[in-house]
Amino acid sequence: MTGPRDPSRREFLAASAIGLIGLARGSEKIDGDLLYVGTYTEGTRSEGLYLLRLDRRSGKLQRIDSVDAGPNPSFLAIHPNRRVLYAVNELEKGAVRAFAIARDTGALTRLNEQPSEGGAPCFVSVDRSGRVALVANYAGGSIALLSIQPNGALDPAAQVVQHTGKGPNAERQAAPHAHCVLADPSNRFVLAADLGADRVFVYRLDGKLVHVEGGDAVMRPGAGPRHIAFHPTLPLVFVANELDSTVATLRFDAGRGTLSPLDSLSTVPAGRTGTNYPADIHVASSGRTLYVSNRGHNSIAVFSVAESTGALVLDQTISTEGDWPRNFSLDPTGRWLLVANQRSDAVVVFGRDPDTGRLTPTRQQIALPSPVCLRFLAPPLPRSP
Repeated sequence: MTGPRDPSRREFLAASAIGLIGLARGSEKIDGDLLYVGTYTEGTRSEGLYLLRLDRRSGKLQRIDSVDAGPNPSFLAIHPNRRVLYAVNELEKGAVRAFAIARDTGALTRLNEQPSEGGAPCFVSVDRSGRVALVANYAGGSIALLSIQPNGALDPAAQVVQHTGKGPNAERQAAPHAHCVLADPSNRFVLAADLGADRVFVYRLDGKLVHVEGGDAVMRPGAGPRHIAFHPTLPLVFVANELDSTVATLRFDAGRGTLSPLDSLSTVPAGRTGTNYPADIHVASSGRTLYVSNRGHNSIAVFSVAESTGALVLDQTISTEGDWPRNFSLDPTGRWLLVANQRSDAVVVFGRDPDTGRLTPTRQQIALPSPVCLRFLAPPLPRSP
């Protein structure tokens, strides 16, 4: 796996210019939890970006709407005010688009788009103040900062930071490949995982990104850090490493903005052989359970998290009942975990035990072409003043 889509990435890097957009809007008020699904559109039947409804009682998914969000709207982020959604267009000349979210229906109306100033943008997030969007450009290995206007529209990139470095994997790590960029809980720092450089970069967020000298985490050679997740209460960051099938634990000093490696565990059972590439990672709101998706092994790894130390123990690996699980998401209640199985064209629902964190198949799923990113809209949208 060379990055967000497939093992070579050559196909989608040959993509043509961004196409025109057509909008499909729902008109009826929606009950239940709303879920947006980003997809790959190249070579698929995908209509772009989908809106689903999850029934909290049964776990059943229902398709509500779809939007032509341009080519490969593969990764999504929702503004903290829940009124705007952002989607990258994962192309050789990448872009990021902003959509207003209708309060009652969740329907999307395009606001604008801006270049991501790099190739193959594969991650977008919004800082906790809602003032800037952060984009990771996989091809070329850069991150971009775009200011957000009061209505949620994007300004042109105010800053592009070029990563440097490489790793021992000649095919995958000959150059930097930024894969994730997130503000920390204090909103004072930004962490960026770079698969090619084997490093998690740390930046101070002060209107712009300023690299914290000595703050980066230098990962194990060939690890290939992909996605990161913050523990909700402990000073810890967990990293899904794509190339060596591990999850790493880092200590984060939120005063100085420095990372220190602590531990690393396999995301697959002992003795398991064969191709595997971890993708997404999330910590339950309780902080007691950590989840990682495994592509190849086609499973979700479930780790218990020690309450005082954050030490991990692999408790369960459960089949995703599909092929090539990319991103996944816990629903707002924590009762369900949903997985986007990219190659088998389905979003699959698992029941979740709130006490142990363990997962159980429900046989609930919905067919969608090439789903890769899941974002719940919760809590309910605030009313306009």
